[in-house]
Amino acid sequence: MSAFKDHFSGHASDYRTFRPTYPPELFTFLASVVPAHDLVWDCGTGNGQAAVILAEHFSRVFATDASTEQVKNATPHPNVEYAVAPAEQCPLPNARADLVTVAQALHWFDIDRFFAAVCRVCKPGGVVAVWSYDLHSVNADVDPVLDRLQSEFVGPYWPPERALVDAGYRTIPFPFTEIPAPRLEMTASWDLPTLVGYMNTWSATKRFEKANGFNPLDRLSEAFTAAWGEPATVRTVRWKLAIRVGRVGNSQS
Repeated sequence: MSAFKDHFSGHASDYRTFRPTYPPELFTFLASVVPAHDLVWDCGTGNGQAAVILAEHFSRVFATDASTEQVKNATPHPNVEYAVAPAEQCPLPNARADLVTVAQALHWFDIDRFFAAVCRVCKPGGVVAVWSYDLHSVNADVDPVLDRLQSEFVGPYWPPERALVDAGYRTIPFPFTEIPAPRLEMTASWDLPTLVGYMNTWSATKRFEKANGFNPLDRLSEAFTAAWGEPATVRTVRWKLAIRVGRVGNSQS
């Protein structure tokens, strides 16, 4: 088993505060392709961003994360049960879940072992859905500064697993009958301090700061302000979602 690579426990509360939310259309689509709406396993739940929205469509959500701190900071919901567990070792019984979801976390897993767990936990004909989002975009003024942050500072400090996100998860062997997914994006209405807070949650930002002794966002503060204008101004931030959805065959014992 590969060791759990914990990039977020040290700032789990910030992660909860600054991470964007997923579009409701995604969950409506997922609810439309499953055989029943009894149980979802939301794996790598983080702060429960996806879990609490899934709870609007399913009777029960079992949400797991390998990080104790992330689970401690997860958003409570009466239909969501949180548990600390590795992605590859789900405590659910066999053939129990109608849907398995992974939001922006698959690249951290032992993927082959996780997919084996999916086959065990899913009901026959159940569905697995994984999605990720790449770097964000704001507008023609701000985006060049975002490009500088990536190219001049944090780019080399992303963990190697980030390449799977950059490829939209398309390079991952997906041993399920693929279901076409809609093209969707996330949006957020943020001021500049909120955007900076979000970029401070990046694993690459944390690694850069540890290696170099300064925060790269401080070096670009003036450039961001010049491009953004009044920091309290609210602008639309966009992320393209990469979504893969598949039908699971017979469960494995």
